[in-house]
Amino acid sequence: MLDVKQLGFAISQIAEEKNIPREKVIEVIESAVASAYKKDYGAKGQVITANMNEETGNFELFQHRTIVKVDKEGYIIAPEGEEEYDEEGNLKQYRFNPDKHIALSDAKAANPDAENGQEVVERLEPHEDFGRIAAQTAKQVIMQRIREIERSVIFDEYQDRIGEIVTGTVQRIERGIVFVDIGKVNALLLRSDQVDADNYKVGDRYKFYIRDVEEGERDPSVLVTRKSLDFVRELFQLEVPEIFSGTIVIKSVARVPGMRTKIAVEPQQERLDPVGACVGQRGSRVQSIINELGGEKIDIIEYSPDIETFIQRALSPAEIESMEINEEEYSAALTVPQDQLSLAIGGSGQNVRLASQLTGYNLDITGDGRRGGRRRRRRGTH
Repeated sequence: MLDVKQLGFAISQIAEEKNIPREKVIEVIESAVASAYKKDYGAKGQVITANMNEETGNFELFQHRTIVKVDKEGYIIAPEGEEEYDEEGNLKQYRFNPDKHIALSDAKAANPDAENGQEVVERLEPHEDFGRIAAQTAKQVIMQRIREIERSVIFDEYQDRIGEIVTGTVQRIERGIVFVDIGKVNALLLRSDQVDADNYKVGDRYKFYIRDVEEGERDPSVLVTRKSLDFVRELFQLEVPEIFSGTIVIKSVARVPGMRTKIAVEPQQERLDPVGACVGQRGSRVQSIINELGGEKIDIIEYSPDIETFIQRALSPAEIESMEINEEEYSAALTVPQDQLSLAIGGSGQNVRLASQLTGYNLDITGDGRRGGRRRRRRGTH
């Protein structure tokens, strides 16, 4: 049949190199041998399987047929309750095919306990000339199926890793798409996932956030990003042990990628300074994140369930003179000293926009026409 002298070694090698379970490799080979046999010697409707003996390397071939009742005209009588009908309500009829079916009467002659609908498995005698041509066919199918399994293994692996951060090396840049080596595959950093401030060059190493995995024509497409809010969340989880352990919780994140990020954190234990923990000794923790983000500014704010306090902290260091909150519309009208108006709004409205995203409230800021002043708060009753 097949030259299987080194088959066991080849199976182990393929399984190890392709990171495919050994049993899967054997299944692929058995399927390939059955396909090759059917192509040369089988009939169109036949269902043929192969079983490999790992000790001898030999294959046994089997034909699978279903026991059916047959009427006088050669049509299969479907079991009661399993009849099929077309759109017009007519009963669908299927011809008896000896390559796929065995008549109930014949099955009972061989086995009195045979029942309608059962599967009969019969051993096939291999042809003596099932050799070179079949082996070549089997080899082609084997390589094709192994490639399919390899793709499936990679797809499943990275599908499970969606939401993780990986470190990758820029391999090439084509038409604005950055191809990144992250291990077993090249991930894609699309233009929409790139930060304008990043200057990607071949050989540079970055951290990336796996956001999705798609089936590609040849390999699975692993889509990564450096632009999402979740990327910042995961960076903080990597750098701040208290966030990783859950003693500090990230409540919300607002970001203008490449420019500025505001992040609100809340301690889950008393006497724990969440801002200090995120900053780290001499700013070591937050500086590591800033460096990864290419110098992006980061404001770390302690979350408060009191919306007035939270808004005040989100707009810091600007001082709020008065605040009127509409809880139904999630909006707040704020007044600040005139000389702090630009500070509160920020360049191109960046500060107030980020504060709005962080708190979930639409913030409308006006100046009071004075310098400094005493802060007053009002809660709306709308």
